[in-house]
Amino acid sequence: MNVVVREVKLTGGQKIRILRGDITAEQVDAIVNAANPQLKHGGGVAAAIVRKGGETIQQESDEWVRKHGLVPIGQVAITGAGNLPAKVVIHAVGPIWSDYTPEEADKLLKSAVWNSLMAAHNEGLESIALPAISAGIFGFPKERCAAILLNTAKEFCEKHSDSTLKDIRFVLFDEPTFQAFVEAFDAIWKSES
Repeated sequence: MNVVVREVKLTGGQKIRILRGDITAEQVDAIVNAANPQLKHGGGVAAAIVRKGGETIQQESDEWVRKHGLVPIGQVAITGAGNLPAKVVIHAVGPIWSDYTPEEADKLLKSAVWNSLMAAHNEGLESIALPAISAGIFGFPKERCAAILLNTAKEFCEKHSDSTLKDIRFVLFDEPTFQAFVEAFDAIWKSES
């Protein structure tokens, strides 16, 4: 059972939440996968999504790459969600921390998050669950990742207050990443209250 530990309701009626638990168990319209450009779901969140959602997610991903080519860093691809309790999986390709300057990596990570939220908005979806994109095997510093993801969600909500997307959840599995998100959340929203 995933537990909401932080929640803020914004003026446009959107909620941004932090949950501790398993993203594959979230009852949402879209689950975001922290993907690589090849959409090969062999490790981390990606492997968990295919394990729980079924091989059809990998097959659809392979087909997507055959049709469109590799997914550029900072961009997204959408597939079905297989057996997951979601409608779609948005595969967001974040940067590998060591491949870029910190400034370039920040921009690419922001782009991956923004494009995930825009994809859900464009599909008319109401809820989305995101992991800590790039903070796992891609080596992005957890605190920096948390601040970028939360600030990007806040900016998206401010710019698209009329969006159908009203429920944005960050679902974190491991303790250090979870703590980084709680601290970033408190820094952003406690400063406004």
